[in-house]
Amino acid sequence: MATLKIENLCKSYGTVDILKNIDLDVADGEFVVLVGPSGCGKSTLLRCIAGLEAIDAGNLHIGSRRVNDLAPAQRKIAMVFQSYALYPHRNVHDNMTFGLRFSGMDKAEMERRVAAAAKMLQLEPLLARRPRDLSGGQRQRVAIGRAIVREPDIFLFDEPLSNLDAALRVSTRIEIAKLHRLLSATMIYVTHDQTEAMTLADRIVVMNSGRIEQEGAPLDLYYRPANLFVARFIGSPAMNLFEASSGQGVVRADGIRKIDLGTAAFPDGRLTIGVRPEHFRLADTGDLVLEAGVDLIERLGEISYAHLRMPGGAPLIVELRGRMVPARGEKIVIAADRRDVHLFDATGAGIALAFA
Repeated sequence: MATLKIENLCKSYGTVDILKNIDLDVADGEFVVLVGPSGCGKSTLLRCIAGLEAIDAGNLHIGSRRVNDLAPAQRKIAMVFQSYALYPHRNVHDNMTFGLRFSGMDKAEMERRVAAAAKMLQLEPLLARRPRDLSGGQRQRVAIGRAIVREPDIFLFDEPLSNLDAALRVSTRIEIAKLHRLLSATMIYVTHDQTEAMTLADRIVVMNSGRIEQEGAPLDLYYRPANLFVARFIGSPAMNLFEASSGQGVVRADGIRKIDLGTAAFPDGRLTIGVRPEHFRLADTGDLVLEAGVDLIERLGEISYAHLRMPGGAPLIVELRGRMVPARGEKIVIAADRRDVHLFDATGAGIALAFA
């Protein structure tokens, strides 16, 4: 396996800048997930790493090699696409070995690699089948097996589970996580699915408009978002955000009964306060206490989501557990602890809270 180093990478299509001065280091054996909204540049970045797109500026290093001018076949990478891209007239065995046949590899070595990958992915009973005789999950495993037999330095995944139904996404996600542990492989994975990102990644890279907004361990991004964009993007349901004003160290907003956030120095002017739905509770005691009216209750079993509205009009979602939930139209009081409250200044940057 190998490291990946990206320095000041830029990519444009005509006058449109797609990637803007991307800097990213990926350690040997690390699983890095790129997330962001559609059009943020995450798939383009993956294609630049693979050599499928030429970069306009910057440097790409895989291990000790600068690969800017190397063809995809020379970069020792393997890519798994959103579509399975299997040859319909060839069986599983032949699909997995197709790329190896043109490399001059010894047949015995080729068969060893196929046997190892098939065992790893539980494809041994399927080697003689053609793609039309496989389920969607089995086809995706064949596509992953085709990548494994190449024994690349880096695995690249471009939304590989998006064509699968919900149950298959869960099982295949687990298989990819096990595969990473088994291979200790360097993997870069693009997805729009936060669950995939949070469960698979050693490190998540959040992209927006061709730039990296924040990178870090999944729980670091969850508990310490650097700005409003990351706060909105990470978490499902999304973080509750409502505007407040600050002056002379006092924070005000319609619906706030109490706010005590320790010794934080609040800048005067507009603030945004954020609390995740799961960090609110039905209570009138806490460091942040709000009042709101119930618009809707979304029942999902043990968990329900109460959709609320503050007196100033700001919407909130609160996660509730158990059988007893408030009724539509009811006025309720909710509270959160200061450790679960996030503050953002007028520019959207996070404000660090200093607790006494």
